[in-house]
Amino acid sequence: MSNRRTGLILDFGGVLTTPLLPAVLAFEQREGLPQGACLTALYKHEEGVRITSDLERGAVSQAEWNEFAGKMLGVPADNLMGRIFGDLRPEPLMINAAAAARRAGIKVGILSNSVGLAPWDLYEGYELERLYDVVVISEQHLLRKPDPELFEITLKLMDLPAEECIFVDDTEAYVQAAQQLGLTGVHNQDPKQTVATLSQLLGVELATS
Repeated sequence: MSNRRTGLILDFGGVLTTPLLPAVLAFEQREGLPQGACLTALYKHEEGVRITSDLERGAVSQAEWNEFAGKMLGVPADNLMGRIFGDLRPEPLMINAAAAARRAGIKVGILSNSVGLAPWDLYEGYELERLYDVVVISEQHLLRKPDPELFEITLKLMDLPAEECIFVDDTEAYVQAAQQLGLTGVHNQDPKQTVATLSQLLGVELATS
């Protein structure tokens, strides 16, 4: 079997954007919350985990999540998701690397767990439909990473076998889920290192000077 890789699948938040955690910490500071309040309330508390998973699957709306999370954190619910991630910015190293991969004939897709699309749209301004070959947003399929079916849907849309694809995510558990399905996984912790790793795996120089 050929080891040639012809597909690259990228997570969005924390891969094509700057890291999520500094944005959350900045939000906590602005709101006068103790450091780690969001992580504790929304990713460790049983009900917080449940409703966030439901949001990613499209079972609850962002507005409903805002109301729940606002009560959990003791802050106003108005555009809460947008306020939490308001400091996120595009990550140019990864965006440019994805463009370089496409120019080299690599098919590039996006696979992202949704945070809802309204009232605040995480993806606004990134031109995903124009700049990438495949865009899979979890809520539109009523699934979420690490559900294997969501990876399978993405591969089908990419029209490539798992063995020819690389998957990049900033969440290690999702990388491991992809690897179990036969994709090559890359855990993004530092964009510069990730670009170097992808360049080696794809046999294409993806770093821009």
